Amino acid sequence: MAISKGYKALLEEAMQQIKTMPLEEARELYELSEACFIDIRDIRELERDGMIPEAVHAPRGMLEFWVDPDSPYYRDVFGQSGPFILYCQSAWRSALATLTLQQMGMENVCHLEGGFKNWMGAGLPIAEKRAVNH
Repeated sequence: MAISKGYKALLEEAMQQIKTMPLEEARELYELSEACFIDIRDIRELERDGMIPEAVHAPRGMLEFWVDPDSPYYRDVFGQSGPFILYCQSAWRSALATLTLQQMGMENVCHLEGGFKNWMGAGLPIAEKRAVNH
């Protein structure tokens, strides 16, 4: 099956339209508790690697439903003003997710430069996956 647009083109388009939060700026917002970090990785990734402390786990497959107030799956955390910093492992899924949320009309949303891999590599705080995180 031939595809007309691959993931690289999708990522390139997303990156032109979204804000990428530099790691140092994200760290500062984290330390000041001035941002809501949203972990969109699969639960198995969280269990294996942990997550940013106090981050909200919103699986990529449910994100649009959790953000939309008209959805039966809506989560109150998304009613806050933000800023919201999305992250995944390598900043691919979070780039596409950030673009989707912007297209839904969500403001004050960006994604973390380099993803969780970058956060871990910088030796920043990591917590074990919590059973309930919102």
